[in-house]
Amino acid sequence: MAVRLGAHALGLVSRMPSGPGVIADDAIAEIARTVPPGVATFLLTSATDAGTIIAHVARAGVGVVQLVDEVEAGTYGAIRRELPNVRIVQVIHVVDDSSVVQAIDASAGVDAVLLDSGRPKPPPGGVKELGGTGRVHDWSLSNRIVEEMRSRGKPVWLAGGLHAENVLDAVERVRPFGVDVCSGVRRDGALSEERLAALVGMLGQVRD
Repeated sequence: MAVRLGAHALGLVSRMPSGPGVIADDAIAEIARTVPPGVATFLLTSATDAGTIIAHVARAGVGVVQLVDEVEAGTYGAIRRELPNVRIVQVIHVVDDSSVVQAIDASAGVDAVLLDSGRPKPPPGGVKELGGTGRVHDWSLSNRIVEEMRSRGKPVWLAGGLHAENVLDAVERVRPFGVDVCSGVRRDGALSEERLAALVGMLGQVRD
């Protein structure tokens, strides 16, 4: 459905501490094998160590790994060495000015960054939120990150509470390379054709 409606990439969500859309590993590998040329396959992983990430990406057979949490030192380099054809996207959860610094620090080792509205450091007793929250973050901070990444030649994807009613405003204010959507195109726990078609239709109005 997503490919038919015009998606340029599919996000395949593996085990997460919270959030919607998790897919079994066998299903992720099956989907990745059947995606047509020209559509990127992203494995979303909450793992933070290189060995686990590399093994998971290899099993999944995807072209992109999306790291939704802060990873251990040396992880980007290890992925590059073991999986040279796999692109790396680091998620930055936009919280405050420290998120800008985090994006700049990550930029040297990754192919792109993706800005989301998770809560990677919850209060005591809380659960990590690493995506699919449905919350919008501060787009002015996102725009600052886009400008910093543009000067470094790194594309930026925007996520976080996007849906058909706000995506044009988000694109105008942030100017991302692309958008990543989850909760805003779902209904009753599943991808909604109606909501996805509405969002794609709005994006068709975007002009460079």
